[in-house]
Amino acid sequence: MPFSYYHRLAPRQKKIYQQSDAIETVVLPDARSLQPLAAAVGAALQTEERLATQAATTHLIDSLHTQLRVPPVEVVVLAKRPSRDWGELHGLYEFGGARARPRITLWMRTAQRRQVVAFRTFLRTVLHEVGHHLDYHLLRLQDSFHTEGFYKRESSLFRQLVPGEAPAKPPAA
Repeated sequence: MPFSYYHRLAPRQKKIYQQSDAIETVVLPDARSLQPLAAAVGAALQTEERLATQAATTHLIDSLHTQLRVPPVEVVVLAKRPSRDWGELHGLYEFGGARARPRITLWMRTAQRRQVVAFRTFLRTVLHEVGHHLDYHLLRLQDSFHTEGFYKRESSLFRQLVPGEAPAKPPAA
């Protein structure tokens, strides 16, 4: 069942949406080797140090992209999340275009209370933004939509990196 915004898409976009929705997993060739890197992100978050968190997150993302043979991204971890009347921004994927390298920007503190976010929340945000990159570079989709398939792929990555722990439910789009 498509999300409500599906009906506003152009026919070409609906085709891409359907392609995305049909793909439910991304299998990591060696997930076990990435599990300590995911744990290192959690440890870095606990230090509340932005640069340590950025370094650990970059290492995880770079290693994940190497395994999947997709181009690297620039990773930026900033402190407090931006917020507006629509809510808080947790992460942002910027495609980059023909000349610029794609970028993933993440925020490690909540906007209101300025607390470091929980590891599961942060890792899920990381994987969400990585998911957009994979849509373009691994799955070769012409756009990256939030579909049920997209969220299932995000969850499949989470389960491989943090085995035995169920991921949080994705937000409704």
